[in-house]
Amino acid sequence: MRRRPATSGHHEEMEKSNCKSPPSRLCFLATLSAMFWILIFYFHFSVLTGTPISPPDQSEFSDDSRPFEPLPTMPSHQHFAEHQEPKTFPFARALRTVENKSDPCGGRYIYVHDLPSRFNDDMIRDCRKLSLWTNMCKFMSNAGLGPPLDNTEGVFSNTGWYATNQFAVDVVFGNRMKQYECLTKDSSIAAAVFVPFYAGFDIARYLWGHNISVRDAASLDLVDWLTKRPEWNVMGGRDHFLVAGRITWDFRRLTEEETDWGNKLLFLPAAKNMSMLVVEASPWNANDFGIPYPTYFHPAKDAEVFLWQDRMRKLERKWLFSFAGAPRPGNLKSIRGQIIDQCKMSSACKLLECGSGESKCHSPSSVMQMFQSSLFCLQPQGDSYTRRSAFDSILAGCIPVFFHPGSAYIQYTWHLPRNYSRYSVFIPEDDIRKRNVSIEERLRKIPPDVVKAMREEVISLIPRLIYADPRSKLETLKDAFDVAVEAIIDKVTKLRRDIIEGREDKDFIEENSWKYALLEDGHRTIGAHEWDPFFSKPKDGSGDSKSSSAEAAKNSWKNEQRSQH
Repeated sequence: MRRRPATSGHHEEMEKSNCKSPPSRLCFLATLSAMFWILIFYFHFSVLTGTPISPPDQSEFSDDSRPFEPLPTMPSHQHFAEHQEPKTFPFARALRTVENKSDPCGGRYIYVHDLPSRFNDDMIRDCRKLSLWTNMCKFMSNAGLGPPLDNTEGVFSNTGWYATNQFAVDVVFGNRMKQYECLTKDSSIAAAVFVPFYAGFDIARYLWGHNISVRDAASLDLVDWLTKRPEWNVMGGRDHFLVAGRITWDFRRLTEEETDWGNKLLFLPAAKNMSMLVVEASPWNANDFGIPYPTYFHPAKDAEVFLWQDRMRKLERKWLFSFAGAPRPGNLKSIRGQIIDQCKMSSACKLLECGSGESKCHSPSSVMQMFQSSLFCLQPQGDSYTRRSAFDSILAGCIPVFFHPGSAYIQYTWHLPRNYSRYSVFIPEDDIRKRNVSIEERLRKIPPDVVKAMREEVISLIPRLIYADPRSKLETLKDAFDVAVEAIIDKVTKLRRDIIEGREDKDFIEENSWKYALLEDGHRTIGAHEWDPFFSKPKDGSGDSKSSSAEAAKNSWKNEQRSQH
């Protein structure tokens, strides 16, 4: 009888200890079945339901009885920037409307602040206080256009002509905005935000005989009101704009001296973020933009514009050039005296002298009749860089002659071609001052075919320089209001995209703002310019309010006063 190996005995002992009663094959099958069901349960709870099985010891020592969830995988930096960052900008929804091609207002919505009436309507109701020398109430009629003009002399067309005050843009623009086709009550989709504050009317009430606290009161009140609004916080006011029908120097007082001119609206920190549309902007500041002075023509239909343009093309113009204005004997830098002398000595020039009191210069029909009979209209500086007369002459189809680039070229860059030689003649002031140039000889050297092309360009510009009747809207033409609103929207949209893409112009020099306005689209770099001598600022640090600019603003008010007596 053979002995069983020792290993075999050990195996039998193992079987007895693990499965004492059933045979070894049955024990094996039971073990296999148990493992099968364990796998089934694991698959069900872990894979199909997506709930991981927590290790036994983790549930015993964790205070949190919820199932353990792994952290999600973070996207790459580039992917995150493209798909997550824009959503963090409060203006992202407004930008997305640009891409909605089925929405005719996509990217064009304007939100208008509902300002307390003290900022606008109350001024109109108290219109007698808007000027010391002019009863502005009559100019507030017809939505700010003033009374209709009598066309007994046949100078105007039969409809659309009004005795509009040259400083009435506040109310005209505000009423035009009420007819804007893409107004919205939802500021989150607005391409820009309009502030209907009558800044020009406000300062007109208090420039003479009031201390600086009175002059600044409404501006400080406005800024306080705006900065508490949620719409302001979207971009800190950089998407806001307002309109003032006065020159910028009335709003740029630098000091707290009582004798200093104007208020400080445009120097308030919050207001520096906003865009202010004025009839004359500062060459050296970035928060104001020039828009046209109002003319006497405010058509309600495209047909009225087309008929007027055709009429201006067909007119016989017997005068080579003309000038309407008064000398400025108190201003040693003014060239008006020399211009008047040259006009008087020329048989080809028509002169309309403007003195104090009654004058044909204050008769719209007399002024327009002279411009309509002239090929060229001389437009030297007024008391400040600009004057309404330039727009009246263009409306008459008369080619303007400028003597300073600040009179139009750097002012109305939204409304006029950058290539100024297409529609105007430029004769530097120094050439007149030093008597180096005969205006008549200079104009006669321009070939007739060039003159014809320039006049056609001038006539084609008319729609962009007039304000349509605020109670209606032109069908296809863009007027001065449309051009300005479109420019503001483009400015804000570009700024928003620059913010999202992290672009910042660190080399921007605000003192050279006038140069940036002349750059072609897409260009950001400026350099030396031929007009630098015209815009060199005082180096004594005195700033605008003590410069000739503030003095010019004061003089313009004095001449406004004289013209009413």
